[in-house]
Formats: sequence, structure tokens, C-alpha cells
Amino acid sequence: MKTFNNPILPGFYPDPSICRVNDDYYLVTSSFAYYPGVPIFHSKDLVNWEQIGHVLDRPTQLPLDGQRQSQGIFAPTIRYYDGVFYMITTNVGHGGNFFVTATDPSGPWSDPYYLDAPGIDPSLFFDEDGKVYYTGTRPAPEGEKYSGNWEVWLQELDLETKQLVGEPTGLWRGALRDVIWPEGPHLYKVNGSYYLLISEAGTGHHHAVSVARSEHVSGPYVGNPGNPILTHRHLGKEYPIVNVGHCDLVDTQNGEWWAVGLASRIYGGYYRNLGRETFLLPVTWEDGWPVMSPGTGKLEMAYPLPDLPTVQSLIPSVCDHFEEEKLDYIWNFIRTPKGKFYSLTERPGHLSLKLRPQQISELVQPSFVGRRQQHMDFAASTAMEFTPTSENEEAGIVLLQSHEYHFRFVYTKQGKQQVMRLIKCTEGNEEVLKELPIDAAKVYLKVQAKGQDYSFYFGETTAHYKALIENVDGRILSTDVAGGFVGAVLGMYASSNGSSSDEKAYFDWFEYVGME
Repeated sequence: MKTFNNPILPGFYPDPSICRVNDDYYLVTSSFAYYPGVPIFHSKDLVNWEQIGHVLDRPTQLPLDGQRQSQGIFAPTIRYYDGVFYMITTNVGHGGNFFVTATDPSGPWSDPYYLDAPGIDPSLFFDEDGKVYYTGTRPAPEGEKYSGNWEVWLQELDLETKQLVGEPTGLWRGALRDVIWPEGPHLYKVNGSYYLLISEAGTGHHHAVSVARSEHVSGPYVGNPGNPILTHRHLGKEYPIVNVGHCDLVDTQNGEWWAVGLASRIYGGYYRNLGRETFLLPVTWEDGWPVMSPGTGKLEMAYPLPDLPTVQSLIPSVCDHFEEEKLDYIWNFIRTPKGKFYSLTERPGHLSLKLRPQQISELVQPSFVGRRQQHMDFAASTAMEFTPTSENEEAGIVLLQSHEYHFRFVYTKQGKQQVMRLIKCTEGNEEVLKELPIDAAKVYLKVQAKGQDYSFYFGETTAHYKALIENVDGRILSTDVAGGFVGAVLGMYASSNGSSSDEKAYFDWFEYVGME
């Protein structure tokens, strides 16, 4: 029997939502303070996914000024109805809940339609009678008697006016008494009954998936006596998959049911540098209730393939030579871009980055182009042409969890001497771990990770790398140390650290190789 391996989207791709249109499947995930926002993927077989764009790829759609790495865009939901795709989400630092529409899932998508809706984690449900309903999670009406005392609620959405209408209705507060953070709600109608699928207990170790059903869309909803229907909180902190939750269901054209959900892989102890990733699991129905991962009740690392024609996805290139007119979808910026700080055309076959005063340690939009860390073991390298002219100027590779937790592996100047330097930033406090002299117009930088051991090398050719420092503890790149909801990102960086500069750094290529 042929199987597939989880996660289906490795690295920082949390809060997945999925929809099917005939025999095509579309999936979106959260993006928080990274730009463009809400990556969107297409698949024919639920296992092999190709990114086809970003839903939010214009500044008018995605204002992120001043937002921390774990703010910005939370938990999107994607749905399709009557020839139109809908993506609804929350920008927690600007405008709150909104939705956008498109007739082509690869874009362009509309500008946001903001809604007068409190809380987060919005979803849309299109009923058989043509009515559309908004579900989300909000503070309980009686006030927060304890942190996380929220409820899932519903209100009708008028597609003509793009506004909520009628009275809001509280639906459910989760399976457990006094549960915290009932969230990530999705409504479905199956065999005449309405099902409300939610997560509860927070997106950490106690994360769980529960379900309730009703004969009417507005309730009352009665919980499954077998709740929670999926969790790993009882398996202990040494179990390799943790944080399981935030699921969305989809039925295939061949009658199977599957769910996508988030989970984290731990390594080097209870540490999660990769953030929350997207997993796929089978679902069956018994006695009118969904059963997740039947037979084990756990999210597994491998399952038999779905009963769908397997489509072998294109294996992405491990090396970007920056020869296209636009950046590949895998690249991201921090917050909404301000001004023209990068170019792919100034020097063909190179990515150029302006040295600007903005620093990656600030809540600003720095000169940074990065991609997700997707493997526990990896090697990332680049060729960079740059000559620092002052101690304020630096360029190189950054490994980033947040503006307060990161490594900067940079070429800079110390006095009259040029040096390669590794800076560790923890809780916003910077420490130079090591620096060595180098004088070259073109340098090669390489970061190699073996679990939580990160090693840093440089050289004037790829044949003669020299260790700057090896086996640096990388746990500051985990959410367990840094907090928040995102995974580690790494990429190219340039800054003049508060001073003006006319210098640029030119990156000939960037290679990322996963070694698992």
C-alpha cells in the first residue's frame, strides 16, 4: 500500500484551511507579519501542493506597519461559492476581520471588505438556501472571568452589501467546562445536520479539536460525547508531534473525507524552530460524528494515500539564481514594503538590497528577503558582493524568529578592518559571538544546521569555506524560547544601522538544501 509522509507543508505554514472545486483543491495558511500574506496552494491529490501565489499581495490589502512577527494575519479560511473564491481572515493590528474575493484563486484578489465583527478566526458557511453565515470567536458576553473565556458565534453576512446583518448568536464554548480559547470554527452541513468543528485550549501543548452538531444553523449545538476527537496533549512532551489542532474538513470527489490541521515537530528537547506546520489526516463518519485518524486517534507521520489520482509535483529548485523578473513565491518580506529597497534587474542574475537605516531588531520594514526554515537539518548558502565602508554597514544572512530573537551572520567593518561577524540577539540584547577578519569583494556564506546545532562558515570561494563558529545553540529560534506563533525564517539582509548609506549588497544566488 502506498503512503504519504507528513507534514504536507513543512515549516511555518499554520492554521490551514481547504476547499475543493470539482477535482481541484486549494489551501491557505496564516502569514502573520510577513508580506505577501496568506500563501495559497493548489493540489489534485491532497498530498502534493504547488504554491500559486499569495492572496494578499498588494499594500492596500495588507497594512502591517509596526506589527510584531506574531501579529498581522491570523487564521484564514478559504471557501468557494457560485463561481467566486472567498478568503476571510483577521489583521489583528489593522482593521480586524475582513474578506477578499477572486474568480481565479491565483489572483488578483479584491481589496479587503472589513466587517464590524469582534474577535478573530472568522470563517464563512454557505447554506443550501443561499444564506451566508459568518462564524468566529469572541470574548464571552459576560466578560472574561478568566483569560481565554471566549465563545464561538454566528451572524448572517449579506454578500450584496458586504456587511453582517441580523443579530449575532453565541453557538458554543467548547467541549470542556471552563475551556480556554474555543477558536478556529468551521461550519459544515452533512446529511442534513450542521456540524461545528473548533479547536480549544490554546494553540500550545493542550491544543485539541472538538465537534458539535445541530439541526439548525443557529443551534443549539450539542457536543460529541467522544470529544475531543483529536489531541496529543495526553501523550507527553517527548512525543515527536505536538500542538495538534486547528483542522478543516474536505470531502473528495470519490467520497472520502480528510482533514488538514496544524501540528509541530519537536527536536533538541521540547523546542519547535519550524513553528506550526500543515498536516493531512483521514476522517471517517460513525454514528453521525466525524472520527479523525481512525484506528489510532493520533496524528501520524504517514498514512495510505487518498483515493485520488496521484500527481507528482515539481520538485522545487534548491538554488535561486535570481534570473526571473519577479521573486519566487517562497520569498517573503517583514511587514509591508516601504519604497524600492530591492531589485532583480539592476544587475541581472542578482538580487540587490539597499543598505537602509532600518534594522531587523526594530519593528520596521528592513531590507530583508527571507524564506521559511523547513527542515531540522539543512544547509543554506549564498554568494554576496559587498564592501562595507563604515562600522554601521552590514550585510549577510539572518536567521530570524523575531526582531528580539535572531542570528545575524554579516560582513561588516571593525575599525579599519573588514570582518565576518556572528551576532546573537536574545530578548533584544545583542552579543557578538565571534568575528574574524576578511578582505574580499565577494564572499560566500554558509549556515549549516544539524538539529539545534547551527554552524557558520565563510570563504572567498565555495571550495575553501572557513568556520567562523560551529555548533551554536539554535533554540532561540524556537517559539518555546521566543514566544509567539511563527517559525524560523532565514534569508538575505542589509542595513546601515540608523545611518544613511548609498551602498548595496548583491546576492548572486541563494541555495537551501534540506537534509532529512
